[in-house]
Amino acid sequence: MSEALIPRQPDAPPAVYDAATLAVLAAMEKAADEHLDRNIPNNTKRGYANDWRLWEEFHDWLAERTGHRMPSTAVTRGNLVGFVVWLDTIKFAAPTSIDRRITGVTVTARGLGVEVPKRATEAARKALKPLKHDPERMARGRGKAAAVTPEQLRQMNAAVADGLAGLRDRALWLMAFGVAGRSAEVAELRAESIVHVSQGLEVHVPAVKGRPPRDVVVSYGKNADTCPVRAWLTWRAAAGITAGPAFLPIDVWGHLSNRALSPEAVREIIARNAERAGVAVRLTGHSMRSGFITTSRRAGKREEKIREQSGHAENSPAFWGYIREADKWTDAASEDIGL
Repeated sequence: MSEALIPRQPDAPPAVYDAATLAVLAAMEKAADEHLDRNIPNNTKRGYANDWRLWEEFHDWLAERTGHRMPSTAVTRGNLVGFVVWLDTIKFAAPTSIDRRITGVTVTARGLGVEVPKRATEAARKALKPLKHDPERMARGRGKAAAVTPEQLRQMNAAVADGLAGLRDRALWLMAFGVAGRSAEVAELRAESIVHVSQGLEVHVPAVKGRPPRDVVVSYGKNADTCPVRAWLTWRAAAGITAGPAFLPIDVWGHLSNRALSPEAVREIIARNAERAGVAVRLTGHSMRSGFITTSRRAGKREEKIREQSGHAENSPAFWGYIREADKWTDAASEDIGL
C-alpha cells in the first residue's frame, strides 16, 4: 500500500526546505541530542570520559615513538587494535576493562561526529578474544588491593626515576598515602589547597563522585625518603606550581601540561613505580589508602582519627576490615597461652 502511495524515486533530487522548516528541524535535532544525553547515567558518562582520556594517552604514547601526534579522532582499525595491545601490555588492564574501553572510545568518537568503521571495532574485539581465555589476564584487578607498607615506600623511593617526572611520582604516591586518598581524589587535588604550615601540610581533599570533601593534616615524616611534606615541597618548587592541579602530566621532553592527571594515570604511576622497584606484591592506587589505614592503626592511632583522615563512614565495612587486618597480631588469641 505504502509503495503505491509513495513510489520509489531513486533519481529524485534531495528535498529542499524553507528556512522556517530548517530551523524547526535543527531545534528537533538539538532536543533529541539533549534527551538522549539525559538518559545516559552519570556513571556511564564518567566512564566514557575516562575511556577517552586513556585513548588520548595512547595517542601520546604513540607520538613519543613515531615522532608524530595523530589526532585523537583518528579511530581506525589499526589504532583500535593497537589500543587493545597497549592496554594489555602497558597498562596491564583486565580483558573486561579493555572491552568497556573499546565501547567508550567508539561511543565518544561517534558523538564527536567521527564515523568509526564497523571493521575497526570487529578487529579490536577479535584481538581481545584470546585475552579473555587467559586466566591470569582475567584475574587482573580482582581481589582486595595490597596495603603498602613504609618499607615498600622506601623501596619505591630508592628506584624512582631521575628528573621532574620522578619528583612528581614520589610526591604523588606519598601524598596519596598521607591523605589516605582515593586515586580520583589525588587527581583532583589543587596546589592552592595544600597549605604548608610549621607542623606539615593542611590539605583540602575535594568532593569526588558524591563523597563529601574533607580537610586533613599531613605531618612531617621522620624519614626524608618517605616524608610526604618534603616530597610535595620539592615537587612544587621544581614544577613552579602555585595554583591549579597539584599533579600534572609530563611529556617525554619534560614539558608540563596544564591539565590534571586522570585517576587512571594516578593508578598507573603508582603501579609502574612499584613494579620498577621490584615490590613483591602488585600495588594499585588503593594500596596507598589501605596502607595508610593499616600503618596508622599499627602505630596505635585512634579509630576516629584514622576515619577523619580517610573519610570513611563510622559503619563502613571496608574501614573495619582494614582495622581487623591491622589488629590481627595484636594480643592474638594464640599468643602467650602456654604453648
